[in-house]
Amino acid sequence: MKIVGIDEVGRGPLAGPVTVCIVSCELNLYKKLKKNKNLPISGKDSKKLKTSDREKYEKVLKSLARENKISYSINHVSNKVIDSKGLSFAIKLAIGKGLENLKLKNYLKIKNYKLKILLDGGLRAPKEFKNQKTIIRGDEKEKIIAWASILAKVSRDRIMTRLSKKYPKYGFHLHKGYGTLHHRKMIKKHGSSAIHRKSFLKHISNSRE
Repeated sequence: MKIVGIDEVGRGPLAGPVTVCIVSCELNLYKKLKKNKNLPISGKDSKKLKTSDREKYEKVLKSLARENKISYSINHVSNKVIDSKGLSFAIKLAIGKGLENLKLKNYLKIKNYKLKILLDGGLRAPKEFKNQKTIIRGDEKEKIIAWASILAKVSRDRIMTRLSKKYPKYGFHLHKGYGTLHHRKMIKKHGSSAIHRKSFLKHISNSRE
């Protein structure tokens, strides 16, 4: 049996992509890894961890992936897709890409093989994955969802930090695109950039290219 955890980050920011990570692991191995003291304990929203802690856990998770103990896929969908198709479409697109990258549909064809998908919040996998469960605050309750959240968060944060060098007026390295007071003030002062979600800026005056 394989267990899969899915989480997204970047649902609410005014700029940048939305990011989804999918982590998969054989159930028997997952039970052992849940006891690994080098990985985060359950009970805390992984998005609220210190940056240094998230990066430390990311290194452990990537090491496990290199050892073929877990597999993961991180997918970013741009602000342009969010503006043209909507946030829900963008998240579904990212989930679909991740499932395809990990070839998880292939397991549905194996007779008597069990595949269980656990998703955070209001996320849903495609209908053909019948054995799926959405868990409110899933990254606080199920470690494989927390792992997905950490990998997604670190990856997206790095993108926003790089974009801060290209668009230095907005301070993306500080707020990662979220609507902080400083960020909103910079939008009002300078207008929007190419990576801003125009559909999210309707309540902010003077938004321009």
